[in-house]
Amino acid sequence: MTRIPSSDAFAPIAPHWRLGETPWQAITTPGGSRVRVILDNDFSGDPDDLFQLVHHVLSPNTDIRLVIASHLRDGDPFDPGPASATNARTVARDVFARMGLLSEELIVAGAEHGLRERGNGLPGPAVDAIIAEALREDTDQPLYYLAGGGLTDLASALLIEPRIAERMTLVWIGGNEHEDLAVPPPGGMPIEYNLLIDPIAGQVVFTDTEVEIWQIPRNIYRQCLVSHAELRLRVAPCGELGRYLYDETQLVIDRATEQGRGPAETYALGDSPLVLLSALQSTFEADPSSSDHVVRPTPALDPDGRYIDRPDARPMRIYTRVDTRLMFEDMFLKLQEFTRWHAGS
Repeated sequence: MTRIPSSDAFAPIAPHWRLGETPWQAITTPGGSRVRVILDNDFSGDPDDLFQLVHHVLSPNTDIRLVIASHLRDGDPFDPGPASATNARTVARDVFARMGLLSEELIVAGAEHGLRERGNGLPGPAVDAIIAEALREDTDQPLYYLAGGGLTDLASALLIEPRIAERMTLVWIGGNEHEDLAVPPPGGMPIEYNLLIDPIAGQVVFTDTEVEIWQIPRNIYRQCLVSHAELRLRVAPCGELGRYLYDETQLVIDRATEQGRGPAETYALGDSPLVLLSALQSTFEADPSSSDHVVRPTPALDPDGRYIDRPDARPMRIYTRVDTRLMFEDMFLKLQEFTRWHAGS
C-alpha cells in the first residue's frame, strides 16, 4: 500500500552523499563496514520495509552492495500488480532521493512474478548481480542476503549458479511458526505472508540448496511492535523523511481501521530484524549476541508451508527472540541524528 510516486525522475534533496559516507555523524562510527549485505524487499507493500531501508543505509557497519526491489504475489492488497517489482524500485529510488543519497545505481528490480516450476530459475539483472557479488574474490568480508519478502530472485540465482550457496548467509523474515516453538496467531494465514509470495522459491531455498539460513519466522517478527506514540514523537518530527515514514504507516492503520481491524496503538516493523542481525552484531565474537536462537537441521518445505523434518540436513538458525530495544532505539537515534544534519546543512 506504499504510495507509488507518479514519476521516477527523482531529484535528490541536498545535501547529497553516497553510501560509505557518514557526514551526519559528528563523531564517526569507528571501523567502517564489517559485512557486505544484499537487501531484498518488496518496497511497494507494507511500509515496514521503508523503515528497514532507511535504518540500513544509516548503519555504516554494513556495506550495501545491492538493493533488490522484489515483487508481491498477484492480487496482493498492498500492490496487486502486475508490476510490483518495478513499483518497488520506484519507491526505493524515491527514498534515496528524499535522503539526498546518490547511490541509486545499486537499486535493481527483480522478477515480476514467482517461480513457475521448482527446477528453473528466472534470469534477470537482479540475479546476475547476486551471482556476481557472491562470486567476488577480492574481499573476505562475509556476505549476508537480507530478505524481507519473497525469495524468488535468490532462488533463481541459486538454481542458475549453485556455487554461491556456500558464499553467503540468508537472513529471512518469513515462514510459519515451528510447532514446538510457537503457535500461529489468531486468524493467521495458513501460509505465512512472505512465503506465500513465492512458495516454490521457499521450497528451492530450504530443500534444494545448501545455503545457510537464519530464519525470523512469523511469531518472531510479530514481536517487533512500536507504539503509535513512538511513531508520533520519535519518527514524525524527524523532518520530511520522518513525516513520510509516519504517513505511510498511518495510511495502513487507517485502512485497517476502516476494515474493522483497528484501531490499534501499535505498528509492526517486522523487517527491522534484518538490521539488527547484520549491522548490530557484537564487537567481540561477532554475532547477533543480544538475540536468541536455536540451531536445527534445515527442514524441507511442503507446498502448504509446513516443515518436514530432515535430521541429516544442514543446520540453520531459528530465532526465538530479537532484541527490540537495541533495534528500535538505534533506529530512532540514527534517524534523529541524520535529520539534524540534513536539515541544518
